[in-house]
Amino acid sequence: MSADPHYQATEEAHTGPIKNPKQLLLAVFFSFIAPILIIMGLVSYVASGNKPAGTAQGDNMALYGVTKEARDREVAERLKKVGTIEIRDANRPLATGEAVFKAQCVACHGAPGIPGAPHLNDAAAWGPRIGQGYPTLLEHALKGKGAMPPQGGGDFEDLEVGRAVVYMANAGGAKFPVPDRPAAAAGAPAEGASGAAPAEGAAGAAPAASAAASAPAK
Repeated sequence: MSADPHYQATEEAHTGPIKNPKQLLLAVFFSFIAPILIIMGLVSYVASGNKPAGTAQGDNMALYGVTKEARDREVAERLKKVGTIEIRDANRPLATGEAVFKAQCVACHGAPGIPGAPHLNDAAAWGPRIGQGYPTLLEHALKGKGAMPPQGGGDFEDLEVGRAVVYMANAGGAKFPVPDRPAAAAGAPAEGASGAAPAEGAAGAAPAASAAASAPAK
């Protein structure tokens, strides 16, 4: 080998960084085997179930100041049905005023009830309201008035709510009649009788007309 410095510099410039087999093995390991091992580790981590789950620990925690219960209520509100169809038997017996009162009105108008609402058997509180008349009291009950929410459109018919109004008002001193369904067949006998009379008259007129036509002309 020449001792020329120029020759040595040229030879070193044309040689690579790998000088021996050990360096070659290290280069192969870090260039190919290490990335493969890292990729395999990531795939194993993603596919395994033994990784921390933030949702499992944070379900009961508030998110931006909103609790889980509030979020559940909002979701249920968004998912609830827009409308419902309810089929009722039109011929079922009407609920009594007392039954409607105990089911729908006792929380506010019973004892102790809520302040400001006329309670059952409180004649002093019901007196001014009775003077307004049953139609006004029924309208207030069905559509609501002041702090009282509307009672129409619930489990009972408007007529049954009216029965509850009469029950409470009469307990406070009123003499309102208990409302009932109109009798649909009340006018049927009268119509039958009025229709039978013209029919009988027409039937009697027909023989008379035929007799007159058959009589010989004088």
